[in-house]
Amino acid sequence: MVIENSRDEKVDKGLDRGSDVVSDRDLDAEEKKKTEDEEEEIQTVERIFESKEVPPWQKQLTFRAFFVSFVLGILFTFIVMKLNLTTGIIPSLNVSAGLLGFFFVKTWTKLLQKSGLLKQPFTRQENTVIQTCVVASSGIAFSGGFGSYLFGMSEVVAKQSTEANDAQNIKNPALGWMIGFLFVVSFLGLFSVVPLRKIMIIDFKLTYPSGTATAHLINSFHTPQGAKLAKRQVRALGKFFSFSFLWGFFQWFFTAGDGCGFVNFPTFGLKAYENKFYFDFSATYVGVGMICPYLINISLLIGSILSWGIMWPLINSRKGDWYSADLSPSSLHGQQGYRVFIAIAVILGDGLYNFFKVLGHTLFRLYQQLHQKDSLTILPFGGRRRSSPVTPPSLSYDDQRRTQLFLEDQIPTWFVIVGYVTIAIISTATLPHIFHQLKWYHVAVIYILAPTLAFCNAYGCGLTDWSLASTYGKLAIFTIGAWAGASHGGVLAGLAACGVMMNIVSTASDLMQDFKTGYMTLASPRSMFVSQVIGTAMGCVISPCVFWLFYKAFHNLGVPGSEYPAPFARLSKHGNIGG
Repeated sequence: MVIENSRDEKVDKGLDRGSDVVSDRDLDAEEKKKTEDEEEEIQTVERIFESKEVPPWQKQLTFRAFFVSFVLGILFTFIVMKLNLTTGIIPSLNVSAGLLGFFFVKTWTKLLQKSGLLKQPFTRQENTVIQTCVVASSGIAFSGGFGSYLFGMSEVVAKQSTEANDAQNIKNPALGWMIGFLFVVSFLGLFSVVPLRKIMIIDFKLTYPSGTATAHLINSFHTPQGAKLAKRQVRALGKFFSFSFLWGFFQWFFTAGDGCGFVNFPTFGLKAYENKFYFDFSATYVGVGMICPYLINISLLIGSILSWGIMWPLINSRKGDWYSADLSPSSLHGQQGYRVFIAIAVILGDGLYNFFKVLGHTLFRLYQQLHQKDSLTILPFGGRRRSSPVTPPSLSYDDQRRTQLFLEDQIPTWFVIVGYVTIAIISTATLPHIFHQLKWYHVAVIYILAPTLAFCNAYGCGLTDWSLASTYGKLAIFTIGAWAGASHGGVLAGLAACGVMMNIVSTASDLMQDFKTGYMTLASPRSMFVSQVIGTAMGCVISPCVFWLFYKAFHNLGVPGSEYPAPFARLSKHGNIGG
């Protein structure tokens, strides 16, 4: 009995120990799960802002937001215009616009709060409105073609080629027609993709990397830790801005004319300097090189070595054999023809490759998503499912909150359709009066095809963060230019058609990217749309005025080798001739 009792006791103790082990494991699992839930809750963005009420879309549009947007729009337009007329490479400015918008308005609201006059606090939705308005305003400096097709119409660029140097292919810049042209072509792209915002943002969950990064930045700024981060970033921005400004002021004392001073420093010797190999101490190029990806910088370096270091010297050595030695350096029948058309062939070939690559990737992804969406709606047949439908993943708290508010403020479809048709009719009737070589049926065909191309560009931008607006513009140049005919001003008609197409597809992708930013910051789609419209209207006035200052201040604007050579303006003009 004693032995049996001892055995039973051991068994009981063993069971107790086993139960203790099981209970300890359960407790560890529960604690681990609880810790993970707590970490997830801490990392959930909308939990942080849960106590803050989201203002209605009308209150997201404030006077101070548009005043700050107007000031920053002028600043950013000067930056984009300078880059347009020098390198032609425009980096993304979304993050900078969100940062500076936060800094200025936050400073203003703090001053009002201390004086007791603050009536409406600064919210992340208002910050998003500022960012949207500034990017829309400065974006017109690029899509307006002041460094490409618009300036390519001028007599300055036409003189550089004998083929297009006639009256019917020349239209010199003037404030009146430039502002009118931008007003009739810049708003159409905003209406072309608005009905697709739910499909792009919620159904297909496109990334839009720049818009997503800007949204994360704005969300972080409006947390207690984010305000300190923004202060440090603005301090760094001011420090390097001051250094760049003082360095440019210092260089001015050593610049007596073109090809003089630190911007043309013969670092590699005078023989290399003759073949355009020198060091440019301009801080603009340093800043652009820091922002652009390594792939762009390496591509520019390799391209400059292959062209100015190998190809052009070899072609120049064949002077008198391949072409007449008596031709001027700017003649397309001489070395300039080799430079221009080789460059155009490379740009067009690369552009078409990437166009079909992105288009194919876009259509393939679209087919996959539509096929997956159809598989979710399979109904039971005879008590059994014919195939196992894919169960959609459960939405997180952030996605639920964002989707709910994104779908609340709908933009009526009838409003979008009426707006698109009205603006298209006005534009079709107005553009032939600005450009007599461009006929109304040319414009009508562009507007019929524009929504499809705008969708492709917006979708591709959501996947790759790469807008192919310039590639669509090249297609319009060759298509409409050939349709109009060289004897009927086809060069000017092609450049004008390029402007129409570029404005549509560029503003469409910009708006969809801003919708993504608004989706992640709980900004209303209506406030995003209104902000984009107001920013575009600002840009239609600011950009021509800024370009006019450059045009009047620098008399050698667009001349090769000058401070502002506007390389893409020459390529646009010569490319149209080649087409």
